[in-house]
Amino acid sequence: MFKQRKHRTFNYKPRFSSENQSDSEETQERDFISKWKEAKEGKRKVKGVLPIRTLILALVLLLILMYVLEKKFM
Repeated sequence: MFKQRKHRTFNYKPRFSSENQSDSEETQERDFISKWKEAKEGKRKVKGVLPIRTLILALVLLLILMYVLEKKFM
């Protein structure tokens, strides 16, 4: 129910690309892609302070505590 989705990655190649590309352009493109992937892995996303399960559990416990205290003092 609370599983996180992973981002999809695609290796896109245009269908109608020019066939006369030189090898130097391909190596430059590969270098760019590898540098981009390295930079992407270096910047990891910081997770939130509390996961949603913890917040829901705390809310339920708070409601139970409020109910018990209300019955005790009334």
